[in-house]
Amino acid sequence: MATPTSSPSTSSGPVAFERQGDVFVVTIDNPPVNALGVDVRRGLVAAIDAAEADTAAKAVLIVGAGRNFIAGADIREFGKAPQPPSLPEACLKIENCSKPVIAAIHGAALGGGLEVALSAHYRLASPTAKLGLPEVALGLLPGSGGTQRTPRLIGVKPAIELMLSGRHALAKEALSLGLVDRLGSEADARAEGLAYARELIAANAPVRRTRESGALADQEASRAALEAARADTAKKSRGLFSPMKIVEAVEGALTLPFDEGMALERKLFLQCIDSPQRAGLIHAFFAEREVLKAPETRSASPRPLASAGIVGGGTMGAGIAVAMLDAGLPVTMIERDDTQLARGRANVEKVYDGLIAKGRITPEAKAAVMARFSGSTSYDALAGVDIVVEAVFEDMGVKKAVFAELDRVCKQGAVLATNTSYLDIDEIAASISRPQDVVGLHFFSPANIMKLLEIVVPAKVRADVVATGFELAKKLKKVPVRAGVCDGFIGNRILAVYRQAADHMMEDGASPYEIDAAVRNFGYPMGPFQVSDLAGGDIGWATRKRKAATRDPKARYVQVADRICERGWFGQKTQRGYYLYPEGARTGQPDPEVLAIIDAERERAGVTPRAFTEEEIMRRYMAAMINEGANVVLQRIALRPLDVDVTFLYGYGFPRHRGGPMKYADMVGLPKVLADIQEFAKEDPIFWKPSPLLVQLVERGADFASLNQSE
Repeated sequence: MATPTSSPSTSSGPVAFERQGDVFVVTIDNPPVNALGVDVRRGLVAAIDAAEADTAAKAVLIVGAGRNFIAGADIREFGKAPQPPSLPEACLKIENCSKPVIAAIHGAALGGGLEVALSAHYRLASPTAKLGLPEVALGLLPGSGGTQRTPRLIGVKPAIELMLSGRHALAKEALSLGLVDRLGSEADARAEGLAYARELIAANAPVRRTRESGALADQEASRAALEAARADTAKKSRGLFSPMKIVEAVEGALTLPFDEGMALERKLFLQCIDSPQRAGLIHAFFAEREVLKAPETRSASPRPLASAGIVGGGTMGAGIAVAMLDAGLPVTMIERDDTQLARGRANVEKVYDGLIAKGRITPEAKAAVMARFSGSTSYDALAGVDIVVEAVFEDMGVKKAVFAELDRVCKQGAVLATNTSYLDIDEIAASISRPQDVVGLHFFSPANIMKLLEIVVPAKVRADVVATGFELAKKLKKVPVRAGVCDGFIGNRILAVYRQAADHMMEDGASPYEIDAAVRNFGYPMGPFQVSDLAGGDIGWATRKRKAATRDPKARYVQVADRICERGWFGQKTQRGYYLYPEGARTGQPDPEVLAIIDAERERAGVTPRAFTEEEIMRRYMAAMINEGANVVLQRIALRPLDVDVTFLYGYGFPRHRGGPMKYADMVGLPKVLADIQEFAKEDPIFWKPSPLLVQLVERGADFASLNQSE
């Protein structure tokens, strides 16, 4: 029998459809990522209606134009009133089609994109396709059948793991899970999809609806997997709302008919939409994209970045070297003598040896990486590199000596970066003949793991040097935040203030263990005293001694930390700090001797201790953080409140579902935050001085979000 001729292409907005012989081809073309906006949803419904009406069509093929199948919901519709048809309706229309529907997946099929593919009857994926249900990262759950169809197709355990992790599965794994039926080659997804569709037509393949799949047949195993996931989620999700709702929705797939399961999914999805956590998570999602937009990245192009140098092979220098090596850059490390250089190389190798021990890389892979690493005791080895990061001891004289050598040996146009945490980069830059090439790149320890990179912009730096810092962050898969020059930049400057607030509360009657517990219960992985023990109390002690001469004699100064450091108790590395770490334990135990030191200091300071509730602790802790964050924005150290938020989300463990300190302030209400500060100022007007920016915003009835437009 002759194959029917093709029909002309018809378009319904960003969705085009035409019949190629007996296959009805539906193409989604909504650049840049084929997001599922209202016009795409309408187009899909119109396309299926047209396919049903076309008597010559025996199967339907859905493909994406460009680089993706469908990368998910249209983020431009977030927060707006939904317009029909909803995505669940569009998915049901696809699944109910009376002709076999094939999804040919290339690039991303994420969130709603995967839910569309799951509504098709057959799925083919290119080898580099990425499939996932990442809604949990936005405080949501898959709301278009993902929680109902996925477990029916592949079983509870893999389905729930995909949803709770939000991770992307590559095509090969998706095939082994049963998420797709066939792997294509790297050829044209449309052509491969057409061939697959014709094969199915020739085989008289039936319509095969995902909702009728039998992966839940073993009820006992499914129930056991669900309960294990529930217990694990309760333990790991630390107060997060949507993960437990995902578990509840998957339970619906196990216990309810499909239509009732869909109704439950919709109900739980709307509960997630209404959760304040969703507002925080969506703010975080947009903020981490917005930080990439700095004035310098718009006005200048980055310089070449093909090789790097590191000065200093300690923990920080080695971590930066690993981050550079992982990005494919050749790295030259400079140390002052052969012994220190051997130690620096060993610090780098230790990271890779740890990965080998965990089975994450092979010894051959380590050898290939280390082939790009070289070391020298002579600065002349840096003559050809494109960028150098100085990571030596936090002392201005030492830093200037390093930069004098870099000025002498580095080629013209090389970017000269300092990893200082606190020191004045303008002073470092002014000490050499090329201040225009000097920038701050403040990595966070461990530098090969921590995502945050503060890009500190001194007065005389050229815009293309700053743009190079952002380009390096991209290569290293870091989240860059632009910061101005001041003591501590954005993060450590604010940290110093809320850490003081914690010290005040400790002297006033809250134990460090109560304060840490309150901060953890708020959503942080660790409290401030645990962090101090992890980082090493000697670091903060050195900073306090450096600042002692300029401290306001009228300002309150709590001496507990100094008393602890005077005993040589610097935290985990000395097996005791605020906590005891017997035999090198990672988790500390409360120390009665520390409590005795605190009692003695209260007595010396004439403080009568009082009890604090968790709520009181967090009100003060957050008010101090927000107030100094407002000052940092007012003084243009951070260009926007969202820069402060991203700094704290990625560098300081701020709970993501709260959006960052400035978003949290907006959610609590700035008048309430200001009222707290004014109340605390009655006890200590020097420390609790309201930020002029906070006062102005409250007077105007505005919030921090109003200041977040791009510069």
